[in-house]
Amino acid sequence: MPLRDVFVTVVVFGLLPKILSRPDIGLLLWCWLSYMNPHKLSWQFAHDFPFALITALAILLGLLIWKEPKKVPWTSIPVILLIFIGWIFLTTLFAIDQEGAWEQWNKVWKIQLMTFVVIMVMTTKWRINAMVSVIALSLGFYGFKGGIFTVLTGGAYAVYGPGGSFIAGNNEIGLALIMTIPLLRYLQLSVEQQRLKQGLGLAILLCVISIVGTQSRGALLGLAAMIFFLIAKSRKKGLLILVLIVSIPTIIAFMPESWHARMSTIKTYEQDDSAMGRINAWTMAFNLAKDRIMGGGFECFRPITFSLYAPNPDDVHDAHSIYFEILGEHGFVGLALFLLLWVSGWRAASAAIRIAKRSDETRWISDLCSMIQVSLIGYATAGAFLGLAYFDLYYNLLAILVLCTAILNRKSEVNTQEKDLENPLAARSRAIPRKFIKERKKQLIYDKEG
Repeated sequence: MPLRDVFVTVVVFGLLPKILSRPDIGLLLWCWLSYMNPHKLSWQFAHDFPFALITALAILLGLLIWKEPKKVPWTSIPVILLIFIGWIFLTTLFAIDQEGAWEQWNKVWKIQLMTFVVIMVMTTKWRINAMVSVIALSLGFYGFKGGIFTVLTGGAYAVYGPGGSFIAGNNEIGLALIMTIPLLRYLQLSVEQQRLKQGLGLAILLCVISIVGTQSRGALLGLAAMIFFLIAKSRKKGLLILVLIVSIPTIIAFMPESWHARMSTIKTYEQDDSAMGRINAWTMAFNLAKDRIMGGGFECFRPITFSLYAPNPDDVHDAHSIYFEILGEHGFVGLALFLLLWVSGWRAASAAIRIAKRSDETRWISDLCSMIQVSLIGYATAGAFLGLAYFDLYYNLLAILVLCTAILNRKSEVNTQEKDLENPLAARSRAIPRKFIKERKKQLIYDKEG
């Protein structure tokens, strides 16, 4: 019996009893299964076994008996996300390809459900940092491996992600690694041990090499934008700038002539069949959205829609863009909600950074939100040429922003209550109930976990 199959099975089923009493542990396991896809690295029974589904069911069952507060802070992000989910459900009802649309909806609603579970459960510093670590190291594993592969093969072959996953293709793993590098940088800023800092620095460098090694032109553009903002948003940027200035030209010079020839087509896209095929698909999506207010629904990039709406009906392509994917499938309303969600995430991060950097106690929130902003830039830039509109990493990062904002709000309220306890007259003037203060003290205990 292969050891990989046994290892994954033992880990998952060994943790199931713990998940029933600690859903937060279950979410860490779920992140590991969702992002690293360790079962996809096995060869026999574990390869297609529904470990993530079993883990998710255990988490939901554990939530029912969990004694901690289970609330969603209804800030702009979860409100817009809920409206967006409702809208794409409506577009699914009227989708052109009903069978394909409901199959895709079955994947998307599960991702969104777990996003709200993350918001309800991962409410403390320890849990957030643990989740970020699991996500960054799980995806960083493929960046580490892909970087070594690119060096050993001289960049002659493209880097791909784990088969059968959201990030199996070279374009998709490129986008995922672009969003992962800022999270690795956050971990590097957070740890004290020099060896860990050096190890994370090596992982970042190999992820950069791996992104270049995907031979994805969209990923290359996203990498450039991400690096610019990574430098701008990062603390202790001196060494980071020096390493990137030296390494990036070296990596590019190392790549073979075939890579340079492929990347040069960015400037001459009119002569590239793949690029023109994408433009044909984008035009189809635009025309479809103009004709149908709800778009074509999930899985609408099909020969029938190209025959009706594309300039070249015979050149059928996937969207290869998060924006045109949403536009074609959910219309202009869906695209507006999708863009509004990104803007809301950016503004929430900016507000959290502004407040958190005032105190050493909350400095970690400032660093994390800064790096999430870098990930959002990478997603927005590379996503313009890659189709991962429903990638769970994006929605989990938005959930983490909600959690960081909630922690800051709770700390602000607790500080106010502590002052009121010292000054009874001020507390009486604000008419703060004692029960309210006791509840907030309980929440403060949860915040200090770990």
